[in-house]
Amino acid sequence: MADRRKRTTIREVAQATGLSPAAVSYALRGIQTSEETQERVRAAAEELGYEAHPIARALASGRTDMVGLLCGSLEDYWQQSLAVGIGRALLARGRYALLVDAGGDPERELALARRLRDQRVDGLIVQPLDPSAPLWAELAESVPVVSIGDGLHGGQAQGEVVFDNRRGVTLALEHLRDLGHRRVGVLTPTRAGTPDRPADVHVEAEAERLGLRVDVAVAPQSLAGATAAALGVLDRSDRPSAVFCFSDVIAYGVYAATRELGLATPGDVAVCGYDNHPMSALLTPPLTTVDWDIDGIVHSAVRLVVDVIDGKPRKRRVVREPSLCVRDSTGRL
Repeated sequence: MADRRKRTTIREVAQATGLSPAAVSYALRGIQTSEETQERVRAAAEELGYEAHPIARALASGRTDMVGLLCGSLEDYWQQSLAVGIGRALLARGRYALLVDAGGDPERELALARRLRDQRVDGLIVQPLDPSAPLWAELAESVPVVSIGDGLHGGQAQGEVVFDNRRGVTLALEHLRDLGHRRVGVLTPTRAGTPDRPADVHVEAEAERLGLRVDVAVAPQSLAGATAAALGVLDRSDRPSAVFCFSDVIAYGVYAATRELGLATPGDVAVCGYDNHPMSALLTPPLTTVDWDIDGIVHSAVRLVVDVIDGKPRKRRVVREPSLCVRDSTGRL
C-alpha cells in the first residue's frame, strides 16, 4: 500500500513502470503514447496513489482538463441521461465535466457559454437552444466547441453531432398518417425567439407532403409545464386525434393531461415522443418514440471534443440516424 501521508510523485510512477517521467506524463494525459501504455501507467498510478496536482498540471500543460457541458434544460429527462453519460465518458478519458443548465432560456445559454470560456475550459459541449446565435462563431475562435442536436451559426464549430431531424419527423408523421390520423398536435420546446430550428421547419414541410393538418404549440421541457400546454391543445371539442412531441418528457405531460381530461391513450389520443428515454418503455401504455441512440451520441461528442483538445484530426460532423420504436401509445384511428 502507498504511504498516504505524502504525495506520490511522477518519478515513482516512472520507476514502477520502467518509463521516463516524460513518458508517464504523456500517458496520463492520453497523448503521444499507445493505449496499452496509457492503461499500464494509469493502473500503476492508481496502485501507488498518484494524483497530479491540478494547479501544477494546468500550468505545465496550459490545460485545466475541464470540459464545459452546457445543457439546454436539465428538466428534460433525456438531457439528464445525456449529461450523465457525457460526464462519465469524459472521466474515463481523464477529463472532468463542468455542468451548467440554461433552463430553457436562450439568453441564459449564451451568458453561460461566455462564463465557461472565461473559466478556461479546454473545450465546450453544447446542446444549443439557439443554434443561430452569432456568439457561437466567436466562441469557436477561442475554445473548441462541439454541438449536439443542431449545427451552430457560422459553421466554425470544431465538431457537430447532428440529428437527421427530417428523417425523425418523417418517421413519426408517416406512422401517424398510416394509422389514419389526419390532424396532429405538435408540441415543441422551441420559443418564438428561435423559430428556425430544423426539426420544427421539417414538421410543416412533411405535414404538407403527407396531407396532414398540424397544430404547433410551445411546451416547456418540464412535466408541469408540458401538462399545462397539453391541456391547452386537448381540452377542446376539435382536439387533434394524435400528438407528436419533440421530447419524451413533453409526451409525459400529454399523458398527464389525458388522464386529467378522462381521455384514453391511444383510443382518444395517440401520443408519440422523440427521445426514447428508458422511462418511456415503462409507461402505461408504453410510449411510441423516435430513438437517437444516446450511447452513440455520447461516444461521438466526447471523442470529437477530446480529439480536438489533443490536436488529433477527426471527421468534424457526425450525423445520427433515427429509428422509430413503435409501442402501444399509438393506435389506428
